[in-house]
Amino acid sequence: MNKPDFAKRRVWMVQHHIAQRGVLDPLVLDAMSTIPREIFLPEDLREFAYEDAPLPIAEGQTISQPYIVALMMAALGLKGGEKVLEIGTGSGYAAAVLSRIAADVYTVERIGQLAEKAASLLTDHGFRNVHVLHADGTRGWPEHAPFDAIVVAAGSSGVPESLKEQLKIGGRLVIPVGVDQRVQELIRVTRISELRFEREDVADVRFVPLMGDEGWGPDGVRPRPQAAHMETPAEEAKLARAIARQVEPFDAIDDADLDGLLQRIGDARVVLLGEATHGSSEFYRMRARITRALITRKGFDFVAIEGDWPDAARVDHYVRHAAFRPSEWTAFARFPTWMWRNHEVRDFVDWLREHNAGLEPGQRVAFHGLDLYSLYTSIQSVLDYLERVDPPTARVARERYGCLTPWQVDPSTYAHAALTQHYRTCESEVVSMLKELLQKHAAYARHDGERFLDAIQNARLVANAERYYRTMYYGSRTSWNLRDSYMFETLQSLLTYYGPQSKAIVWAHNSHVGDSSATEMSLRGEFNIGHLCRNAFGQQAYSVGFGTDSGSVAAASQWDGPMEVKSVRPSLPRSYEHLCHLAEVPRFFLPLRRPTLQGSLGDLATPRLERAIGVIYRPETELQSHYFQAVLPQQFDEYIWFDQTTAVSPLQTQEIEGLPETYPFGL
Repeated sequence: MNKPDFAKRRVWMVQHHIAQRGVLDPLVLDAMSTIPREIFLPEDLREFAYEDAPLPIAEGQTISQPYIVALMMAALGLKGGEKVLEIGTGSGYAAAVLSRIAADVYTVERIGQLAEKAASLLTDHGFRNVHVLHADGTRGWPEHAPFDAIVVAAGSSGVPESLKEQLKIGGRLVIPVGVDQRVQELIRVTRISELRFEREDVADVRFVPLMGDEGWGPDGVRPRPQAAHMETPAEEAKLARAIARQVEPFDAIDDADLDGLLQRIGDARVVLLGEATHGSSEFYRMRARITRALITRKGFDFVAIEGDWPDAARVDHYVRHAAFRPSEWTAFARFPTWMWRNHEVRDFVDWLREHNAGLEPGQRVAFHGLDLYSLYTSIQSVLDYLERVDPPTARVARERYGCLTPWQVDPSTYAHAALTQHYRTCESEVVSMLKELLQKHAAYARHDGERFLDAIQNARLVANAERYYRTMYYGSRTSWNLRDSYMFETLQSLLTYYGPQSKAIVWAHNSHVGDSSATEMSLRGEFNIGHLCRNAFGQQAYSVGFGTDSGSVAAASQWDGPMEVKSVRPSLPRSYEHLCHLAEVPRFFLPLRRPTLQGSLGDLATPRLERAIGVIYRPETELQSHYFQAVLPQQFDEYIWFDQTTAVSPLQTQEIEGLPETYPFGL
């Protein structure tokens, strides 16, 4: 892996993570363009320096994500030459950025080791106007008060009085506050007079707690009594009531009236059906119900799933009654087995086989996998290889593959995923192994009874393989774009193969089928199948998202880990899921193309948090690991809600013993 070009990445970060998100203060942009964030990180984490994510440093603390640093500094409204107080020195990065704008920066750090290290680092790199103090930050630095501006890099339940007292009249204080540590609001406090302060809300944020006499206690207890819970804002309650009036409720999946949904889908050529998790029964069963209706009432030709091509091909042979011998693969027998190898999918597969039985071979509905590069199979091969040659490196690989989602920003994940030198030395061997595996899969695809892959497609597949596998091996987020673009190409090839009148149903996670341009993914330069379909097919693509508040889910705690049935935590305030929960309608369809969204539901277009649970679920870090910003009406054409959901039921070995060898989920 080549040495990163940090200067180039820094420029890209400022342009895409900061300026394109609305922070346009030229002093802030210039300062962040000049400060090398990588020098403030442990060496093994420097590859992530310009990810827009908080990263671990030492003593259980983090360096804030670049966008938040920029947002807070812009909120201070500095003009240059001020005296600034920073609470929470951490690595020293934010103080270094401030030093390029302010005349003097006074920064206070509660943890002695961090204060000492930051002071040394700042001195060594020539930041002469930064002064570091090891003390209780909630008390400020009264000896140097008053300050033109104060910025607090940790969340508090309220604004410490000591800091307000040290603020100059006309000065601004920026701090994250919230009575619940999981949900905070970045606010700006302006001192109007000796006794009068004006407060403004800036943004929803997530910070480590501000500890100290006027902050949080060591056990997370607030320093003074507070309300037991956050009250629902009146605007949120009003919007929830508007949602309740607009939705189409249903009592049970089997009895749900699909006429309205099918009418809205109209003549769409591609219908993308999502899921908010990879392990909730209700999502799978409703998706199957809608798919059956699309097949029987609208003549859709094939189902294309977010799954490996060879595994889905075995299912396809079964549902279309193929006469030739099945492949050597057992369908979906590797991690995450429960994702497709479950009762819910089996019920649909059995229905599709029965449906096809009465049709001529050329009229039978097909079942395909969109992933010709076989991500899950490839990752399993990498892990098997690394376990043989170097088990510690295999552990790093598992952590990196756990980051292959666009919503993962938990700092602890990056610490475990740091590259070792041995990881790099295994690259060539692993890529060669994966290319051989691909050749085997491609050869199978050429002889699957229909010759889906012609010589040109196969040549392109193999030519792109090295780039894809090298990217995938390192668990880079770039692999997200590569995978989705290749899956979209497979979808296009299938539509071409089945003819100009053919119609497709896609089954994939919400994060794949919703338009990425309506989420924070686009700010990182990431895109997905939903975005590519909308660009290619326009109104001929219809995307359906799913959501839930709480219940249970099938998921693992780490990549290649065992399936667990985990409790899904109730949704967080300021999220779309929380809004839907407040509507108090347990199950519903919410059309999002309706003109009424410009009226009573217009506020749905305000960016909010949205939850995504993949094959890995870490409820203990849910805010960082599973929530992201989105604009729901721009992301989906329809949203299906289940307030409570239950885990899928994986197939057990004894349930498939004795079935014919053609059965796709055989042993």
